[in-house]
Amino acid sequence: MGGFFQPIFFASIFFWGCAPQGIHRETAFLMTWKTVIERTVTGLGYELVELERSSGGMLRVFIDRLPGKRYPTGESDSVTVDDCEAVTRQLQYVLEVENVDYARLEVSSPGLDRPLKKPEDFERFAGAEVDLTLKLPLNGRKKFRGTLLANDTAGAEGGWRLVFNDGKEDQALDFTLDEVRETRLVPVIDFKGRRGRKADAGTAATTADGQDDGGHKE
Repeated sequence: MGGFFQPIFFASIFFWGCAPQGIHRETAFLMTWKTVIERTVTGLGYELVELERSSGGMLRVFIDRLPGKRYPTGESDSVTVDDCEAVTRQLQYVLEVENVDYARLEVSSPGLDRPLKKPEDFERFAGAEVDLTLKLPLNGRKKFRGTLLANDTAGAEGGWRLVFNDGKEDQALDFTLDEVRETRLVPVIDFKGRRGRKADAGTAATTADGQDDGGHKE
C-alpha cells in the first residue's frame, strides 16, 4: 500500500465440515462467522475495522488499537505484528470451536488510509485530514479532501463538516453519514520524527509458522 508495509499475519486451516463432538454444536449454527470474529476481536480489546471474505474462503480481518488502552504486546501508537499474531491465534481456536469453514485467515492493521465507517470512527478522527466520497455528486463532484470536523450548527446534530480548499478559498461541506459512500484517512508520514500515524507500522510481516518473511510487501 503506497510502498509501505503493514503488520500482517497469515494462517491456513482446512476443515471438512464436521464439528468437534460436544463443542457448541448448536451455537455454531446460530452464530454467523461475522459475529464470531467481531466478538473475538473486541473481546481481546481491539477494534474490528473491516472484515472481508473472498469466494475462495479467505478471511481478511483488519484490526486497530483503541486509544489510551494498554496492551500486553507492548506500547505502540499502531498495530504491531505481535497484535496480529495474538488475534490470529485466538481466531484460529474460536473458528474451529464454532465450526466456521475457511481456507486462509489474514489479520492485519487497517493501513495508512484507514477507512472511517462508524460514528465512533468520525468522533475519534475529528480534526484529521480525510478523503471523502459522496453517494451523489455535489456541484458535479463526489470526491473531496479536507479536514473533518463535527458540525456544531444548530439543528445539525449527528452531522459532520469537511473544510477544504477549492483552489481559491476555503469551503465547508456539511454532510451526514447516510450521504457518504466512503471516507478514508489521508496518510500522514513524517520520516524524520516518525510521528505520522502508522508511518512505522508494518515494517515486517509474520507467517503462520512464526518466521519473519523479511518485510515482504503484500
